[in-house]
Amino acid sequence: MNVLLIGSGGREHALAWKIAQSPRFTRLLCVPGNTGTGSYGQNVPFPLSDAEALVDLAQRERIDLLVVGPDNPLADGIVDHFVAAGIPAFGPTAAAAQIESSKSFAKEIMAAAGVPTAATHVFDSPAEAAAFARDSGKAWVVKADGLALGKGVVVPDDLPGTLTAIQKLGATPAGSRLLLEERLQGREVSVLALCDGKRLVALPTARDHKRLGEGDTGPNTGGMGVIAPVDEVTPTLLDQILTRCMQPVIDELAARGAPFRGVLYAGIMLTPDGPRVLEFNARFGDPEAQAILPLLEGDFLEVLYDCAVGSLNPEKLRRRRGYAVCVVLCAEGYPGRPRRGDAIRGVEAIDDDEVIVFHAGTAISAQGLCTSGGRVLGVTGLGSTLARARTHAYEFAERIKFEGKHYRKDIGKE
Repeated sequence: MNVLLIGSGGREHALAWKIAQSPRFTRLLCVPGNTGTGSYGQNVPFPLSDAEALVDLAQRERIDLLVVGPDNPLADGIVDHFVAAGIPAFGPTAAAAQIESSKSFAKEIMAAAGVPTAATHVFDSPAEAAAFARDSGKAWVVKADGLALGKGVVVPDDLPGTLTAIQKLGATPAGSRLLLEERLQGREVSVLALCDGKRLVALPTARDHKRLGEGDTGPNTGGMGVIAPVDEVTPTLLDQILTRCMQPVIDELAARGAPFRGVLYAGIMLTPDGPRVLEFNARFGDPEAQAILPLLEGDFLEVLYDCAVGSLNPEKLRRRRGYAVCVVLCAEGYPGRPRRGDAIRGVEAIDDDEVIVFHAGTAISAQGLCTSGGRVLGVTGLGSTLARARTHAYEFAERIKFEGKHYRKDIGKE
């Protein structure tokens, strides 16, 4: 099977790594790809904005399946173009991808489907949102309605912080509409499920660590590390999340003529009153994919294809026993303005079945491997226990060297 993979991050390296293990795998094209994806196929520096040209490329290269990693191409309708051309695509259409690309749309869907979530107020201008917040006299979670590279949510502790967040997010392109949401209490967990438009198959649960510093301090980032699975999500609780929080959304989208095919990612807060949805994503998380995919057994590529054509079989995918911990190594200056061009040493020396290094912000220069982005590498450790997986991840994270490297030391330290 010939595959076209869209994206250039650690998530896409993890997807390429997993896809290449399939007995059905023949060839991989990555647009634009990165240093890691290049190990499994050909990177093609092609503009993602030209969907018709991408379809032409796919037809020339006899592509059998499109797999989309990032959110923006999904929101822009890349899947619609491929489906119209008769090429199966793993990923939702633009209509279904609104579950992520518009938080107000997602809230509308949740309300119609009876999904438990936080009370929310939607505003068309920062001034209206600020006036409401002042009148309420309390703190609110502030969300930009559109896509914001994982940085469109601020959780203030007080009213002044809420007003600052409104001003900040309202000044971004994603913040032309703002949501003020009730702050829920509990622990957060990520639940991802493959979907063929009707059925859901849950993947190992995960917990992302968004804040830059230890103890969940500092600014939000795209993600500093992940553990999988999360033991407190028992089989009974997972079934409750699927049946109450996720399947109703799939059913509602299908009823509206926008069946969801791809991976539905639910950010869930485990509150004293039960699970509540914080938000939905319409694709694999990054770095969540770097911890979840190593825990899967079975023909992953075949399952992606089955999702794309509406014939998902839960029996084709199994969960490997054990745990995974992914630690993200960041460049100097991240999450602000990361420094680029610093030489990376130690990656080539890693040879361990319990450790996988996924590339995100790397490049090849005349001097060899170097940094080229904020989140540089994801080091995933595997183990029979969470503690062993964590030990493997951190042992090898410390062996990798580059100027300005920084990372959280508490990923998986529950």
